[in-house]
Amino acid sequence: MKTQQTQPIAQLIKGSHFDAATEALLTPANLDVGKLQNVLADMMSHQIDYADLYFQYSRSESWGLEEGQVKSGNFSIDQGVGVRAVSGEKTAFAYSDDINLKALVEAAKATKSISSLGNEQTASAIIQPQTPQLYLPHDPIASLSAEAKVKLLEHLESIARKLDPRITQVTASIAGEYEVVMVARHDGVMAADIRPLVRLGINVIAESNGRREQGSAGGGGRFDYSYFTDEVLHEYAQKAVHQALVNLEARPAPAGSMTVVLGSGWPGILLHEAIGHGLEGDFNRKGSSAFSNMIGQQVAAKGITIVDDGTIADRRGSLNVDDEGNPTSSTVLIEDGILRGYIQDTLNARLMNMPLTGNARRESYAHVPMPRMTNTYMLNGTLPPEEIIKSVKKGLYAANFGGGQVDITSGKFVFSAAEAYMIEDGKITYPVKGATLIGNGPEVLKRVSMIGNDMALDSGVGTCGKEGQSVPVGVGQPTLKIDGLTVGGTA
Repeated sequence: MKTQQTQPIAQLIKGSHFDAATEALLTPANLDVGKLQNVLADMMSHQIDYADLYFQYSRSESWGLEEGQVKSGNFSIDQGVGVRAVSGEKTAFAYSDDINLKALVEAAKATKSISSLGNEQTASAIIQPQTPQLYLPHDPIASLSAEAKVKLLEHLESIARKLDPRITQVTASIAGEYEVVMVARHDGVMAADIRPLVRLGINVIAESNGRREQGSAGGGGRFDYSYFTDEVLHEYAQKAVHQALVNLEARPAPAGSMTVVLGSGWPGILLHEAIGHGLEGDFNRKGSSAFSNMIGQQVAAKGITIVDDGTIADRRGSLNVDDEGNPTSSTVLIEDGILRGYIQDTLNARLMNMPLTGNARRESYAHVPMPRMTNTYMLNGTLPPEEIIKSVKKGLYAANFGGGQVDITSGKFVFSAAEAYMIEDGKITYPVKGATLIGNGPEVLKRVSMIGNDMALDSGVGTCGKEGQSVPVGVGQPTLKIDGLTVGGTA
């Protein structure tokens, strides 16, 4: 078996994330390019279509405030390597939280056993994909002292309490992560990324006349903690307090089929759950999605264009490279109502003979990658949101969402509205609570009758779950009018 001469990665690829990846992942384990190539070449000596090594090092922390005091704090360090071999539709995967040559060899031995011995392989020449730098390689955890993190949360609580005397409880949290990943593939591709991530959240409870209601807000992205300026803290506090006070005045929501207007921004989570998951390649390859075998067909009302875009600077769902080492992309999924494609990783793109979209994602080195969304949103229409509201005789305006769930196969979903209002004679009249939206994702797409010109992305709080794995994502949409959506209420 022939290999290239062993050279440290840092000497091969200067001035890139490889320097940091090598220092964090390979150098302490006495690993280098040649050793990685030998492991991959040995795996490919069997009849395997694809093989990769995924190294990860991460440091993460979280701080929580309640009852005026920071009462919780967590810090963790994790590292390891995942080894994967793919043959046809079969995938073998092994991982180790100990990064060394012995662990790599043993994991590779386990994975290559899914296929029989084939031809002797020669190590491929090293390829580094050209990738944009969508975010700076910050270390959020080191960007503020522990004392400053505590003071930031205390300041946020103080802001919220001063906004209204009816605010009786405030909880807040801050979290940060510094992650270094490196992918080495059988075809010679070696890619690395440094992924900062921060998130701040606030929840308030307002009380009046024996009634208690809550509101929440927050945000973040691929920054360090300096993102949370005094202006940002005031914005989050005001949104949370506003939502709680609105709900104090809310009446029970009516039930039945009615016109529903969805607000811009975070309500795009319905789009993500009810439609986005159904556009992921694995579900469509297996025929279990409501959108299977429908490319080129009209699946939504005209004017609807939905994009998954992992290339937006600093966004929570963005990545310089996906977890197979491929650059992320902006992928048009639905264009003017026509289904154009699916979200793909390498395995499903190959088996479906479709373009790779750079959407392979995994929670950690201990998980296999799957096609997952990054930042998924609907593009702008042409109408001012005021005009959309004015067109509704009687209906519901869902300004903000709470939780929800969807069945991928049928497309059926249930979502709860965290902040909602009645619309009467073209005007927003009074707030309501207890409203749930019930429907079918593909059907809802066809019932969109008006699209606003106010597209907004969420503030940076989304986490997506799939098959037990969680990854950060973004969502967004303009104001939308949906005709004849079922509303579950409490009136």
